[in-house]
Amino acid sequence: MTHSELALVLDFGSQYTQLIARRAREIGVYCEIVPCHAPLAEIRSKSPSALVLSGGPASAYAADAPQCDAAIFDLGAPILGICYGLQAMAARFGGTVAPSDRREFGAARLRQTAPSRLFEGLPEAFDVWMSHGDHVVTPPPGFTVTARTDDALGALEDPARRLYGLQFHPEVAHTPLGRDILRNFFIGIAGMRADWNMQSFVEAAVADIRARIGDGRAVCGLSGGVDSSVAAALVAAAIGDRLTCLFVDNGLLRLGEFDDVLAMFRDTLHLNVKGVAAGERFLAALAGVEDPEAKRKIIGRLFVEVFQEEAAQLGQVEFLVQGTLYPDVIESVSVKGPSAVIKSHHNVGGLPETLHLKLVEPLRELFKDEARAVGRQLGLPEALLRRHPFPGPGLAVRIVGEVTPDRVALLQRADAIVIEEIRAAGLYDDLWQAFAVLLPVRSVGVMGDERTYEQVCAVRAVTSQDGMTADWARLPHEVLHRISRRIIAEARGINRVTYDISSKPPATIEWE
Repeated sequence: MTHSELALVLDFGSQYTQLIARRAREIGVYCEIVPCHAPLAEIRSKSPSALVLSGGPASAYAADAPQCDAAIFDLGAPILGICYGLQAMAARFGGTVAPSDRREFGAARLRQTAPSRLFEGLPEAFDVWMSHGDHVVTPPPGFTVTARTDDALGALEDPARRLYGLQFHPEVAHTPLGRDILRNFFIGIAGMRADWNMQSFVEAAVADIRARIGDGRAVCGLSGGVDSSVAAALVAAAIGDRLTCLFVDNGLLRLGEFDDVLAMFRDTLHLNVKGVAAGERFLAALAGVEDPEAKRKIIGRLFVEVFQEEAAQLGQVEFLVQGTLYPDVIESVSVKGPSAVIKSHHNVGGLPETLHLKLVEPLRELFKDEARAVGRQLGLPEALLRRHPFPGPGLAVRIVGEVTPDRVALLQRADAIVIEEIRAAGLYDDLWQAFAVLLPVRSVGVMGDERTYEQVCAVRAVTSQDGMTADWARLPHEVLHRISRRIIAEARGINRVTYDISSKPPATIEWE
């Protein structure tokens, strides 16, 4: 989809890069992320109204420091450098960057030292979030220092060349006035209109889908989650009953989910949907497989095979609809040059030529909260939109080790108890995800005066805004007690329950 205006973030490897794009969109500015080494032609083709150089772990003075094409500074768009982005820009224009004797990590107090449009309407001093071991010792010629902390230069700028830099991170929640600073940059300095919203997105997306599919027919793979449901509803709004939805039971769904979701799609959303029972086929292919990436690839391959077979029975179908989101793309494709891909994603990477279907991904440029907002625009029920994310490979990546029918059934029961108790406590909507994980570990226990040697279950509950970062949820002890007691009593084969208190990063939300 084309956009009349967009801001572009050049990613130098910061863990906060995605937050910059999210904050821009919250302000009403459409924003995308590209690698810092993106070719100038690619950047120019997007005609960005503003550019942001993200933070990153490198040192600007290092021989192998990541660099962007120097010609971006001649494009005429205003540029904001954040943390490493500031240092890289300072070094580029003749400033001096060096290790700091007093590194700043965490909260700091910033004081304005000269007027700046970036800080328009802000108090003379305010709290910011720092995360740097290097600092700008000498500003480049022509640049003015506009703010400092007790230990370092905090901001500098050259308004004549439309270059601005912040040593702190305005995109994180720990900089309370950060959104105001970004608004001053995107709207006040860059003059962007702030017209990005989900109503305009839906209108443009429906027109785009109609133009692309024309009189053709499409098939959509439903998972029962938010992403695929919203994607299906959006395409259905564009082409009506020429969309056929397939809901595949891969044997790895939650307890009772196949029948419940089918009924919701047919009776509430009024989608043209067909249920496909393929659980035995998937479980047979997973027998003896323990590696998580191997599981994902097997499940992805079988989904393609099932779609080929089912689509062939529908007659002439030309398009496949998927609920791919922007974080799926970011996590599956390295946007930092030589960085590692976190994990393969079943929705990303294109389609095998044998499928003979053209891919339609109407949500590919949206974050999860934006997809939910699209669903509300389309009238989807809130109960569906607030459903916790569920991995495409299903319970296969919540069973650490081999996936067997018995282990699936055991985890389904434990997982159902977790969700029941979270809902009963009124906590479901406060959490990003809550679920159970079956571990490849056996534990000694005592039940009814007898020794047991059974499996261990981990409970995972996290809070997040977009799934890019997450913190473990501080569930009340009473809730954890009920979950543990019920799992051990009702999920026969589990005699020990643990609670996962790791955050993302360094851990991922899912165990595999």
